[in-house]
Amino acid sequence: MAEFRNYKNDQSLIKTMLRRKKESDLSTEPTKNQLSRVLGLVDLISLGVGSTLGLGAYVLAGEVAVKFTGPAVVLSFAFAAVASALSGLCYAEFASRVPKAGSAYAFSYVGIGEIVAFLIGWDLILEYSIGCASIARALSGHIDKPFGHPMREYLQQTFPMHVDFLAPYPDLFSFTSILMLTLLIAWGMRESSFLNKIFTVVNLLTVITVVLTGLIKVDTYNWNIPKEDIPLDVKGGEGGFLPFGWSGVFVGAATCFYGFVGFDAIATTGEEAKRPTRDIPLAIVISLSIITLSYCSVAIILTLIWPYYKQDPEAPFPHIYQELGWQALEWIVTIGAVFALCTNMIGTLFPLPRILYSMASDGLLFHIFSKVDSKTKTPFWGTLICGAFAAVLSSLFDLQQLMNMMSIGTLMAYSLVCICVLILRYTNDDSEECKVRDNGRFRVSLMRLLSSSFNLPNSQITTKNTGRTSVKIILVYLVVAICFCSSVSIAQTEGKFNMITYAACVVSGVLLLVLCYSLSRQPQSTNRPTFHVPCVPFVPCLSVVLNIYLMTQLDTSTWIRFTVWLFIGLLVYLFYGLRNSVERLNQRRILDETYMKQIRYEIQVY
Repeated sequence: MAEFRNYKNDQSLIKTMLRRKKESDLSTEPTKNQLSRVLGLVDLISLGVGSTLGLGAYVLAGEVAVKFTGPAVVLSFAFAAVASALSGLCYAEFASRVPKAGSAYAFSYVGIGEIVAFLIGWDLILEYSIGCASIARALSGHIDKPFGHPMREYLQQTFPMHVDFLAPYPDLFSFTSILMLTLLIAWGMRESSFLNKIFTVVNLLTVITVVLTGLIKVDTYNWNIPKEDIPLDVKGGEGGFLPFGWSGVFVGAATCFYGFVGFDAIATTGEEAKRPTRDIPLAIVISLSIITLSYCSVAIILTLIWPYYKQDPEAPFPHIYQELGWQALEWIVTIGAVFALCTNMIGTLFPLPRILYSMASDGLLFHIFSKVDSKTKTPFWGTLICGAFAAVLSSLFDLQQLMNMMSIGTLMAYSLVCICVLILRYTNDDSEECKVRDNGRFRVSLMRLLSSSFNLPNSQITTKNTGRTSVKIILVYLVVAICFCSSVSIAQTEGKFNMITYAACVVSGVLLLVLCYSLSRQPQSTNRPTFHVPCVPFVPCLSVVLNIYLMTQLDTSTWIRFTVWLFIGLLVYLFYGLRNSVERLNQRRILDETYMKQIRYEIQVY
């Protein structure tokens, strides 16, 4: 009896915070307020393309070309696309495995634990809020620029804000545009999905127009400009295709990654997709293919028709069309960019209330976010609150401040999803054969360590021991990957490899290969979802390294702001989520039932 009492009252805080949900609980648990399943494959592809294809094509290509890469901007987009595609495959497996609203939050709850899942969900709240706000700010600038910036000048003169960390003036247009789209999304999923498909079609037609019309002015000389032909008053580097070297390509890739943020919005539709286990993985793969092709095509055309050092970082194509005298095409592309930014806003605002809905349904956030309107079948109040929060951000902060916080949260979420895939692949096997063969003993010795690390007995069945070994290998791999990427980043910043950084890169690089091979030797779970990542563990491991490397390219202030936001979230979890967690209440109910059974048994005995 004392054993049950101790188990009930003396659980460690760490074990409590690392409690995990079972996949069966996530995929089959009943929900009182169910979302409406109205999204087909075309709707999901439209959502993925619409939420992603925008700033990357109309702004980032010119900005990265003139500042970091030159004509090699296409390589930066390709590198960012590879990192996104590898993470996208892991997202696709988890979406097939866990068809539940909440994206990386739900995935982390299954793979790692409650506290990590909460922090990831909290991180995604900031990511999507800032994403929506930054796009609204860019939309305001795109509409204001063709008319000579009258809106900016009026607001700056009438409502100036003389605060260092705020924008020069409140952007009322971006504030209003977010509120309007918020009402549209809250109105109903079917209506907002239809409008999103129209905007996405216009967006793709604009990209095709840019590419086809650009073919008329293609000049390969712009990819091979000699250094002596570059004006002295511009930053042109060494000329040629790689004027700023490979270091510029990788720094540009960290910026280009912003253009791929948004495809994971598809993974949040697990409870609104008609066939989530089939359509969500397929939509992710197709969306990323369309987005990558569009970005690379635009980057190639942009740098072939105009010298990279003459690009306008804010609006490259309208600037080029002005210089070429193509006024009609300038307006077409400007209108297309407006439609693209509108689809981006829908794509970033759409997942936000769904993540809050999922977290609130689990008891980790306030109950109001889990309420679904009986008429619209959407999280109505959660959508309105999220839209208001994003609208306030867009009106008070300028575009650069908003964009600086976008990539770090996404990269961390992607990395954790990849880690979750690895953990579930090597530990998730509940078969009776697995339980019988696991003797539960673990002796520490050098030979046993080598035997378990490289699976020398060549076991084909996962057990608790092999699962523990795999988790340890994954955690060590993560630490070594951080050391490797930090060493490469330091050497890149210094411009050369010294003895210390060279040794650190070589040693950590070799360790990464050894650990990856060791993990590949471990037996994998026989529980496979409909869609599963190929070449495990190599694809998720490579994705983790690429994501961590891109994170090391971000500045210190971004890390500080991100840390402060996570600290606030940790306080919310400790003072609210920890006590109101549905998983905690379920575990407590089971313990109470077990405790009462033991009492009844002892009474019967006496």
